[in-house]
Amino acid sequence: MYNFWNGNKSSKRQHYEFELLQSLLNWDSHKSVIVHSDNTDLPSAEDEGNVLNRGFDVLVTVAGNSKFVNKPAVKLHSPICKGLLGHRILIIREKDQSTFHNIHREQLKSLIAGVPATWADAKLLRTNGYQVLEQGSLPEILYLLVDKKCDYVSLGANEIESIYQEHTNSLKGLVIEKSIMLYYPLPLVFYVRPEQAKLAQLLDKKLTGYMLSGKFESLFNKHFGDDVRAIGLEHRKTINLSNPELPPELRSFKSQFTS
Repeated sequence: MYNFWNGNKSSKRQHYEFELLQSLLNWDSHKSVIVHSDNTDLPSAEDEGNVLNRGFDVLVTVAGNSKFVNKPAVKLHSPICKGLLGHRILIIREKDQSTFHNIHREQLKSLIAGVPATWADAKLLRTNGYQVLEQGSLPEILYLLVDKKCDYVSLGANEIESIYQEHTNSLKGLVIEKSIMLYYPLPLVFYVRPEQAKLAQLLDKKLTGYMLSGKFESLFNKHFGDDVRAIGLEHRKTINLSNPELPPELRSFKSQFTS
């Protein structure tokens, strides 16, 4: 049995990443492999960075996550979500829709992005010259958006619809912006406990075969196909940002949804 830490993310991601890990380990295998998923959120960046020292064998995070710098881990370099997380769609106040419609980069920089505490997005946005309010949990930052303490909250295209439905029912006046998106390379990858080097090798090998078999495409479409179609990435104006935190192996990474 392997222990998978699956916290600090949306339920949409949790379901996909858990099913992917289970499918990989049991694909083309002669024995059943059990994976225990722990969805406990860790609000402290220090606790998250040390999670592989606390009995967990594997996790999924954004490549180059600064919380894991100088932390012991085997970091795989095969993206598992086609870069979809890096397409950031905005939640805004409904009355501000005209402000955001096809907004330009410099205009957006004059506004304040709301980012939950410890999310990698905060440092990335600041590095690109954007103003950031980094505070609290996701529900709390959405409340601060309603309260006009920030102007928008950006979320991955793979989770924006589910997060909006889950967290805004009790918050009036918030909508998903329809004309633009931010894009920065944000590949999701496996990090494995160093003592489980064989697990890391197995995942790397199986992921390649799983993708070639067509199983990966089917699983991805099962979880995100409807979201990709609904959000209309191809019709949105893109504001590109850089991600200096990417490891050298992924510096040339591009989302499969970019033209």
